[in-house]
Amino acid sequence: MSTVWHVCSLVVHVNTERMAAITETFAALPGVEVAASDSNTGKMAVVLESDSEDALLKQIASIRELAGVLAVSLVYHQLDDQSQGEEIP
Repeated sequence: MSTVWHVCSLVVHVNTERMAAITETFAALPGVEVAASDSNTGKMAVVLESDSEDALLKQIASIRELAGVLAVSLVYHQLDDQSQGEEIP
């Protein structure tokens, strides 16, 4: 059985007036964590985790559609594929 895990990080630039509301929205989303934020510039470092690349893409698209989000930039994506029962020589 193969287990695949995706992790990506985003820089999300938001309207500073909407930052608190957007932070609350992110807190309610599964697999989403705000790693850092700056209320003066409206920039947030956001980490997404999922077992599906498609789920990550949908999350990114939904983040882009939030009121007050100005820009979303993918900074990093890692795919971890660990197969059970297989040993690395």
